[in-house]
Order: sequence, then C-alpha cells, then structure tokens
Amino acid sequence: MAEIHKGMKIEDVLRKFPRTIPVFERFGIDCAECQLSEFENLEHGAKVHGIDLEALLKELNESLKQ
Repeated sequence: MAEIHKGMKIEDVLRKFPRTIPVFERFGIDCAECQLSEFENLEHGAKVHGIDLEALLKELNESLKQ
C-alpha cells in the first residue's frame, strides 16, 4: 500500500490521493487553490501553517485506508 511521507509535494498528494482533500481542509490547509502546492512539500507546508506534521501525516495516511 502507498504511504504519504513528509517529502512529498502537496500537489502530488492531492492528485494521487484525492480522498486526502478533506484532511487538508480539517487542518486549515486550502492547498487545492494554492499555486505553491506544486512546489511545497508536506513538511514545509505544515511548518508554514503551524501544523503538527506527525498528526497531519497520520491522518493523511489513515484516509488512504478508508
């Protein structure tokens, strides 16, 4: 099974795993509309938005199991 990791670009996660969109929204990250998502990885995005990276990764990966 695929796993989402901190080095992945946000846009790649959204494109490959559209079911993660609600997770990003719950964390207050509106990356679907952000042009930086093409270049920004999850680790940097979490830092910029003041989000716990481990919590974000856990929920993103949980969403893949549903």
